[in-house]
Amino acid sequence: MRIPILQRLASGEVLIADGATGTMLQAAGLPTGTPGEAWVLEQLEVIMKLHRAYVEAGSQLILTTTFGGTRARLKAAGLDIQVAEINRCAAELARQVAGDDLYVAGDIGPTGEMMVPLGPLTYEAAVELFVEQAHALAAGGVDCIYIETMSDLNEAKAAVEGARQGCDLPVFCTFSFDTHGRTSMGVSPTQAAQAMATLGVPAIGANCGHAPEELLDILPQMRQTAPDAYLIAKPNAGVPRMVKRQVVYDATPERMAELACRYVELGARIVGACCGSSPAHIAAIQVGLLRFLSA
Repeated sequence: MRIPILQRLASGEVLIADGATGTMLQAAGLPTGTPGEAWVLEQLEVIMKLHRAYVEAGSQLILTTTFGGTRARLKAAGLDIQVAEINRCAAELARQVAGDDLYVAGDIGPTGEMMVPLGPLTYEAAVELFVEQAHALAAGGVDCIYIETMSDLNEAKAAVEGARQGCDLPVFCTFSFDTHGRTSMGVSPTQAAQAMATLGVPAIGANCGHAPEELLDILPQMRQTAPDAYLIAKPNAGVPRMVKRQVVYDATPERMAELACRYVELGARIVGACCGSSPAHIAAIQVGLLRFLSA
């Protein structure tokens, strides 16, 4: 039986998260332009197969397939009326695979809309969107709410507030730094860490982004700013490039394993991978960290 995730992290243990969801589902046949959330209700076994592959590779923390699960993002695919069902079902599918021993994180991504004053989405409306999603994920049995790929500081704050209003689970938050060490909205690692620390978010970090090597600079900045937070490292598998009309990521499983050990040296306590990664990357990370931590 698993102990609460924050208690597990407090023990000093490093948890291995999973890898990419979107690119893996596309490889499994998800049509271009179709959100992965559509398969939560249509292709249940495919979703569970993805989770199983990561668990078999060594993941101890798997994310639900709900990155675009807010009502705002689901509306574009005509799925907004099923927002609660999709999020709850995704959580239940992940929980079935994780069982009683592993952890499930309720994945929440950006709304896809610009916030005031750059766009129409108000802070209050954003909070409502995140409350709805977090509540459904909690109902499905997740262990924590995992907010990721944030670039707008106000949206990240709204997501944290919404998650806390929607449930009483721990809330984690990671940002995507991809423009000269800042998010696309100009947020630095120090600013992100300071804002999340002020809100009392226990686990913070970076995901997606440009190149995995960049986390070697980002993590120390976050650790210095928020020394009590558990750091999360979940970068892309290298820089994507086009090869024969297909997107290819450069980082091999071996390279990601090397970097994972360096992330842990810098204080990371949750380590995984993002776009372009696969169970092979997670398996390599698992082996690499086992050797590193037992040395």
